[in-house]
Amino acid sequence: MQKEIIVLLGGPGTGKSTLINELVARGYCCYPEISRQVTLEAQQRGIDQLFLEQPLLFSEMLLQGRIKQFENALTEPDNIVFIDRGIPDVVAYMDYIGDAYPEHFSKACEDFKYSKTFILPPWEEIYESDTERYENFEQALAIQEHLIETYKKYGYNLIEVPKDTVENRILYILDKI
Repeated sequence: MQKEIIVLLGGPGTGKSTLINELVARGYCCYPEISRQVTLEAQQRGIDQLFLEQPLLFSEMLLQGRIKQFENALTEPDNIVFIDRGIPDVVAYMDYIGDAYPEHFSKACEDFKYSKTFILPPWEEIYESDTERYENFEQALAIQEHLIETYKKYGYNLIEVPKDTVENRILYILDKI
């Protein structure tokens, strides 16, 4: 079996981390979303919202972290690796806020390709804001559109995961692999 590096994507609050946690509980190799870690590290240094205050620096840190996740996934002994958000997410968010970014952001999207991409649709009933998720639901919808546009621009076929129980969403994903 060839290596499958699978990304779960979607706007904020669509259930990606919940699915990753369940996949981990079932023994799958999974890499968590790293933006919360980057945000928390910045907060410890006194920067409340690095993405809002220094979006390019934040995005550069995310890009490097996601490239490292991809490279690490290639060396995993597991044939299937799930990742919570992918490299093109960085470009989508920069486009969402309307900021320019260096060419190497786009090059990374072209150089590191995921095997499959599962997109989780916006779901207002499960959406929650917290200290790291500052977007409201309307902003989450706009981000979702940027994600779809960006992933399609880089040639991905997005597989939409239906709104359903965690169990049924997991079964849907596993069935499509």
